[in-house]
Amino acid sequence: MNRQLIRSYILLVAVAILLFTVPVAFTLTKQLRDDTELSVEREATTMALLLASGDEASCRALTKMAQAYADETHDEVQVTATDSCTPGVPAPERDARLAGVLRTGEPNTDWGSDFIWGRNLVITVPAEADGKVVGAVRIVYSTSGLTHRLWTIWGFRAGLAVAVLGVAALIGTVVSRRITAPLRELNAMASKFSDGDLTARSPVTGPPETQTLARTLNQGAERLDTLVASQRIFVADASHQLRTPLTALRLSLDNIADGVDDEFVREDVEQATAEVVRMSRLVNGLLVLARAEAKVTAAEPLVLRDIVAERLAVWRPAADERGVTIALGGSTADGRLLVLASPGHLDQVLDNVLSNALEVSPDGGTITVSYEVRGDEILLSVQDQGPGMSDAEKSRAFDRFWRGQGLTGRSGSGLGLAVVKQLVTDDGGTVALADAPGGGLVVRISLRASPKSGG
Repeated sequence: MNRQLIRSYILLVAVAILLFTVPVAFTLTKQLRDDTELSVEREATTMALLLASGDEASCRALTKMAQAYADETHDEVQVTATDSCTPGVPAPERDARLAGVLRTGEPNTDWGSDFIWGRNLVITVPAEADGKVVGAVRIVYSTSGLTHRLWTIWGFRAGLAVAVLGVAALIGTVVSRRITAPLRELNAMASKFSDGDLTARSPVTGPPETQTLARTLNQGAERLDTLVASQRIFVADASHQLRTPLTALRLSLDNIADGVDDEFVREDVEQATAEVVRMSRLVNGLLVLARAEAKVTAAEPLVLRDIVAERLAVWRPAADERGVTIALGGSTADGRLLVLASPGHLDQVLDNVLSNALEVSPDGGTITVSYEVRGDEILLSVQDQGPGMSDAEKSRAFDRFWRGQGLTGRSGSGLGLAVVKQLVTDDGGTVALADAPGGGLVVRISLRASPKSGG
């Protein structure tokens, strides 16, 4: 929009320059041409009067005047001889113009070109005595001086036009930025809003129209922020309140299972217990997601190797029960590599990713965790040897409550990857899914490297 406003402003100024400067330049050019023609014709007429006098004194005066004029202007004066006067200056060539002047008695002006003028201006004036043309005076005037003045006229105006357009571009830039400043602020607010920052507000500035728009957007953002905050509080409170009765229900079902000998009843109780466990996982996931969305902590430098080693140590016993190997491989970073993350976020991210990887890994499979430095980012990867995902499944994997089916037959709450994405995004990183070489899935987590990372 800035460019369009600047171009429009410059175009408007250019049109104004064309409408006012160009006609003035043409007028000055015409005036220069007319003044020059009048001046040269006046000189030629004076000489023609001396030629027409016919006496010896007039003839000598004509000769001196012609020579003086030629010496001063460096132009050529040509005079036809008469019976009583033969001046010491060249005679003009006998051509159609001279013949026409001698026949009609009318002066002739030849600029040498139809476009402005040629190299010489040729003016021929008749000398009349007693109503009869007795000769003619011709001045061949060089137009080099006129051409220089013409370039001065047009060059000055062209330079002035360029300077004016430059100033117009500068003023247009300043004006357009001032005009579009409220729109840029609204766009900045919209960008923050789209990134999930519901606290973003736009200053109420600019013309009345943008002020009205800013107020409307701020009011809508305030209302939406309130509604989302209320939803998060509700989810967190509900999840927290549900954890206790679910735990009590599971304990009761375990007690019932221990005291029942009937296999059919025991099977029903185990199914009920499995559903309670699944509901507990769902409630815990909702609570984690609600806390993640609250954004109550700030990112700080954390030692990546320590966090990864701790989480791998926690998950290895569960993997050993399945015969699955969890390995740390492909790492090119040293032990003091620091990432910017909120305390506890990366732990939850690894727990969810490793849980999903273990869920889909076949018995005897391998889960590989690696990390490497890429510029100012650190890429943390978790690769499994499971069935992988189709492109359609990858596009939905981060949706809440979407669940894939693991090889063990168990299914999660559908919140694991949603929690991962929320936590990683809050810390300024990204997460993506890709196919692993040879089959399986790779979860690639891009984290910000701390400038305090050691060498």
